[in-house]
Amino acid sequence: MTDRTTRSGAVIRGFRVGDGPQVVQAWRRSAPADPITADRFRSLVLLDANFDPAGLRVAVDGARVDGGRVDGGRVVGAAYAVRRLTPLTGIDLEPEQGWIPFFFVDPAARGRGLGRRLLTDALDWLHGHGRTQVDFSSYTPHYVLPGLDAEAYPEAAGLLESLGFRTLYEAAAMDRGLVGYRFPADAARRLAELTAHGHRFGTPSDDDLVDLVALAGQHFSPDWARAIRECLAAGTPLDRIVVVRDPAGRLVGWAMHGAYESVDERFGPFGVLEERRGTGLGKVLLHLVLERMRARGAHSAWFLWTGERSPAGHLYRDAGFRTTRLFRVLRKEATR
Repeated sequence: MTDRTTRSGAVIRGFRVGDGPQVVQAWRRSAPADPITADRFRSLVLLDANFDPAGLRVAVDGARVDGGRVDGGRVVGAAYAVRRLTPLTGIDLEPEQGWIPFFFVDPAARGRGLGRRLLTDALDWLHGHGRTQVDFSSYTPHYVLPGLDAEAYPEAAGLLESLGFRTLYEAAAMDRGLVGYRFPADAARRLAELTAHGHRFGTPSDDDLVDLVALAGQHFSPDWARAIRECLAAGTPLDRIVVVRDPAGRLVGWAMHGAYESVDERFGPFGVLEERRGTGLGKVLLHLVLERMRARGAHSAWFLWTGERSPAGHLYRDAGFRTTRLFRVLRKEATR
């Protein structure tokens, strides 16, 4: 892809050494509801195994263009296009799939068509690599947000829709205050009943982790298995996890916190085998972890992604969680 100048006078090009600090600063000006730090940008973008500098399309105002060479200027926007260079699991590189995890335009540079040009440029880059389906922004392993918060960013919602992105589903972010939290009496009764019938709840041992990673990866999401492995390898203590084994000794569920970016107040991932749902295991696991979080001094528990009307969403609401944001996961099918 060749670098090109937009109608706004800004030049769009691939990411270069030296762009990082300006990208972070422009991001903060552009999306004050979701600011980012330099270390998060480094971890979530620059150190991602799938990062290709050419896919991070950067808009630069005031650049000097000489024979195709672009020098200097001020970063005023970016759109990140990414495709798999390494599989999330197995050997599947998802050759038709691409993602745009984020885009932004500095407020001072808006109203000149730059956002549309950035997104079109990112889509062209993905299409040039054979991607016929592009999602905003449910990329794993390193999504920044699950999707688009149309309430916070209505202009972005309109722009994405005009480019042919359509909503696949919505993801709800939920929060619950923990000040004054008490382990509920009904959860305590169910815990006693399950324990009396041979269920064992507790912190996993090192050996338990083999079954835990297999449960998460095979029955839920390969990305959850990755998150568990990586956080524990990075030093997350085992007592951030509660697992349960059934009377036969099979590990059938778990709940945890602190798995993502070492944020203690971030709950999840959390899962119970499908055939064991509706038995109270999930409710007990959830509250055992909330109790541990409060004991560590947490003032709240939060997570980014669940179906608001799903069984999990109902379980969270019954436990006192409330929806704080709704994200739209969007998709554009390519036209050739």
